[in-house]
Amino acid sequence: MGRKDPSKFYTVRGYALRDQAQNQLTHSMEDYLEMIYRLTTQGSAPHIQDLAQALNVKPPSATRMVQRLALAGLVEYRPYRPIALTEQGSKIGSELLRRHNTISSFLKLLGVTENLQEDTERLEHNLSSQTVAAIRQLVEFFCQSNSAAQSLAAFLARKRTPESDP
Repeated sequence: MGRKDPSKFYTVRGYALRDQAQNQLTHSMEDYLEMIYRLTTQGSAPHIQDLAQALNVKPPSATRMVQRLALAGLVEYRPYRPIALTEQGSKIGSELLRRHNTISSFLKLLGVTENLQEDTERLEHNLSSQTVAAIRQLVEFFCQSNSAAQSLAAFLARKRTPESDP
């Protein structure tokens, strides 16, 4: 599709279609790969049933997606055997989990508690890697600077009180 033209505007779906043509991984594929990576790092390689349960989907849906990931060379899969990440799948899965944790940490920093998981899922698939890297740096800054973190917390607390609304 060529270089991205920053002067062109698209709908959200248009950006997704453009990026999908360049990336090959859909948002769903990313979610499955991230979860396979999570489960793998928590113990042994997961089976389809484990993956389906973790993602709240039916096993046949998980099987179809794992087969797609296997065709993409990201997992090794044989029926009734554990799912194993390839080297490339592990590398991508690690970055997907890092991206997820960055967005989640950012939202927590902002004081988000309601719908944290849902908002994280929605945001993580729709931000560029450059934006996620900038957010990661901001989160790291606040984690390393107690005075900045305290100032932000105090500011947010003031903004949540009714008398502070303009």
